[in-house]
Amino acid sequence: MRARERNMEGVEMELERRSKFLNSLIQQKKKAKEQQDLKEEFNVRVRASDMPLPVQNRAFSLSREILNATPGKADNKRLALALKKDFDSAYGPAWHCIVGTSFGSYVTHSIGGFIYFQIDKVYVLLFKTAVEPLDHQ
Repeated sequence: MRARERNMEGVEMELERRSKFLNSLIQQKKKAKEQQDLKEEFNVRVRASDMPLPVQNRAFSLSREILNATPGKADNKRLALALKKDFDSAYGPAWHCIVGTSFGSYVTHSIGGFIYFQIDKVYVLLFKTAVEPLDHQ
């Protein structure tokens, strides 16, 4: 009888483990769908990213806000400045932003602080670098 009880406990534990795994898959799928909906709403196409989704979403929404505020031709300099200032204040220095329709780049960035995306016909490169205090001796 004792062996049978242990076996049942093992089965229950395995069922609970599988249930948690399936729930996590469902949540991942739901988040991916929400992220895709947001990209479509903002007309964004991510080219490359090493950035958490909530931080990406901040970049998308601010970019859309700035672009909507300047109808007609996009003001790339204004968008770059707005993103840089917002990210510096929200996530600490030192953020860099390049906005345009044609540019090349090769940058070093902090982990979790890089995104390259297209919004409408404008490309945005936003990345963070580590800042170390100068040693004045």
